[in-house]
Amino acid sequence: MRTTSRGLIAAFALTPLLAGCFAPGDNGAGGGAGSAGRLRVALAVPPVQALSPYSNDATVLSKLSVAEGLTVLGRNGTAAPALAKSWKRDDATTWTFELRKAEFQDGTRFTAQSVVDALDHAGAATPKPRVLSDMTLTAKADDEDTVTLTTKSPDPVLPLRLASPALAILSAGAYAKDGSVSPVGTGTGPFEIRKLNGKTGATLDRFDGYWGGRAKAPGLDVTWIPDGTARANALRGGEADIAEWIPTSQAKLLKADTRHVVSSVRTDSLILNTGEGVFTDPGLRAAARKAADGTDLVDSVFGGYADRARGLFGPAVPWAADLRVPVTGRAETATAGQVRAETKGRTIRLAAITNRAELPEAATVLQQRLEKAGFKVELDVREYTQMEADLLAGRYDALVFSRVTLLDTGDAVAYLASDYTSDGVYNIARLKNPKVDKAIRAAAEESDPDRRHQKIMKAEAEILRTDAVVPLVHEKVVQGIAARVEGVVLDPRERSLVDLDTHLK
Repeated sequence: MRTTSRGLIAAFALTPLLAGCFAPGDNGAGGGAGSAGRLRVALAVPPVQALSPYSNDATVLSKLSVAEGLTVLGRNGTAAPALAKSWKRDDATTWTFELRKAEFQDGTRFTAQSVVDALDHAGAATPKPRVLSDMTLTAKADDEDTVTLTTKSPDPVLPLRLASPALAILSAGAYAKDGSVSPVGTGTGPFEIRKLNGKTGATLDRFDGYWGGRAKAPGLDVTWIPDGTARANALRGGEADIAEWIPTSQAKLLKADTRHVVSSVRTDSLILNTGEGVFTDPGLRAAARKAADGTDLVDSVFGGYADRARGLFGPAVPWAADLRVPVTGRAETATAGQVRAETKGRTIRLAAITNRAELPEAATVLQQRLEKAGFKVELDVREYTQMEADLLAGRYDALVFSRVTLLDTGDAVAYLASDYTSDGVYNIARLKNPKVDKAIRAAAEESDPDRRHQKIMKAEAEILRTDAVVPLVHEKVVQGIAARVEGVVLDPRERSLVDLDTHLK
């Protein structure tokens, strides 16, 4: 989806410009401002696992048009052809995909066996990619251009699932014996990673063998800048052509023609650890939810560039509002006196990541509200890459987190399954609730789109009833784009950024 919507939002103090982010020769930047038409891109979240598609790094591969899956999400949220040119459903659990002629960036041919190998590696990964957390997928090559995919149970949205960046098809050379996966020079997209400099930067060149045609930009010079103010400064100072996720405090400091706003499927929430610690108690979770509810984050932190959350899914998910189910049967809320007595002076660890600049500020507001409700709170603010392992291991009591709800498949069921089922691979809340599992399973089994949406919203209500997650706001994302750049993709699902048409004027 492309958009040219713009807006002004509240800002705070301007910090000094951080020079040298794209210095000549640094991270392969190729000698300065847009050298030979190359695009300089500032991204927010440094790689966790060397851009492995099986980690949160996967979206970088789609944002920068490095790798592709069999399908891609179309503008209307349905599956569109990518490496598969067509498909059909043979029966409840079997699908046949016809493949297009394509070439990997290392010069090898893309075939049905490439698909089989890539999907086998994804299924055997530890942990599994979130998109596969609730299903088993088997692939079989019928001939060089045809592959049959079989699921253990009916999966009516399999083509949507295959659009996940985590299921990108890479060449055989990408997969090492130790289970690691490298997309460097092994994708099929219009841009090839030539060099990855740890967590600081990457150099990408145009891949002239791309099946879809020749990209307009000759290459991309990427730098990861976790600090949002520094990303904004890089754009303002002419050191970046594209800077994602501009903090709301910096947005109005950008020139109007460089500030672009898009409604996002991203929801920011307070997630509570239900598996151990203070928030195993439903009454204490209810007290935390009551304290967080009503915080004026939309105006005080996001400067009006967000919507107050009504659930897990916001306005960018168009069918959610009309189908929302009232949340009833919640636990009785503990009073401040009961909170102090029941926690017995224990301190809860409240985490927030710095990669999205608004989250630490939101966490500070919530810390104050939780302390007023009787909790003793210790705030831990770090980059996501520094705390991911601890989050998944349940070493925090609470987390202020930002989640793209339709990231993994474009279908909300995969998000619900990975984040809130008992065996979900991204279950930071450590929620184990039979009613939630049943509701999500019912949604997963529904093939009719309208009834599937209805069951998704019933599952949302079951999740919210547990108070394992307290939705706070639905974000609007501010992207910084230099006036001399055309064709940047402003995607509500945050999967796309640079494509064939993105270039300097």
